[in-house]
Amino acid sequence: CIAVSDSSLARTQEEGAASGCGDDEDDVQRRNWPARRHDDFREGPLGAERMATRARLAGVPIRRLVLASASPARLALLRAAGLEPDVMVSGVAEDGVAGLSAGESARTLAERKAAAIARRLHGATLPGHPAPLVVGCDSLLEIDGEVRGKPASADQARAWWREQRGRSGVLTTGHAVIDLGSGRRTSGVADTVVHFGSPSDAEIEAYIATGEPLTVAGACTIDGYGAPFVTGIDGSHGTVIGLSLPLLRTLLADLGIAITDLWAHTP
Repeated sequence: CIAVSDSSLARTQEEGAASGCGDDEDDVQRRNWPARRHDDFREGPLGAERMATRARLAGVPIRRLVLASASPARLALLRAAGLEPDVMVSGVAEDGVAGLSAGESARTLAERKAAAIARRLHGATLPGHPAPLVVGCDSLLEIDGEVRGKPASADQARAWWREQRGRSGVLTTGHAVIDLGSGRRTSGVADTVVHFGSPSDAEIEAYIATGEPLTVAGACTIDGYGAPFVTGIDGSHGTVIGLSLPLLRTLLADLGIAITDLWAHTP
């Protein structure tokens, strides 16, 4: 397994700070995106309903959160954490990052997705309501120095699984948050090492037939049909699924926002 080390990613982020993130149209400049990193995972029960009720009684609307992703897994993670985001798909192509590390690629794509939705929402806030927050994410798998996004075909998914079974890779998820009220933005990445099992050729064929591998980075995930083929992880399970809640909390705090202020309900 070739892991993305803290030091190497930090160097990459420093180098990226001097250049744009690759898409001038998005006007996403690296200097506007303070880089953060989080590998820990801690969760606990959330008692959100009382806070949301107090906010409504005080006449303060709950801050709208917009998820710039069509991923049902990311939406489920946020809902389980007491958040109720709106979903808007960015339509941003997941390309133009050749030559970047997995961390920089994932962070750049997350920034582009968040920026695309932020432009779409610009000026759309209702009077008396706080401007929304936009969250964008992107995940990539690095194994033996090769960075893998979603497989282009069933044949590619099959080839990847035959190569990676019995081995380990690093799943990296980039996160970007934009506060449309202040215009401030921040971004970061989280890494988790994934240890793959050794599914048989027949099991790989059955897994590909579900269609799931074609929709996830590295043709694998741990919250669906692919879970039996992962023997363990080192790091946040949310990172593998597509969104690290601890990192999201940290990024929101960078913008002066407490994640508890976004709680909408209890499970």
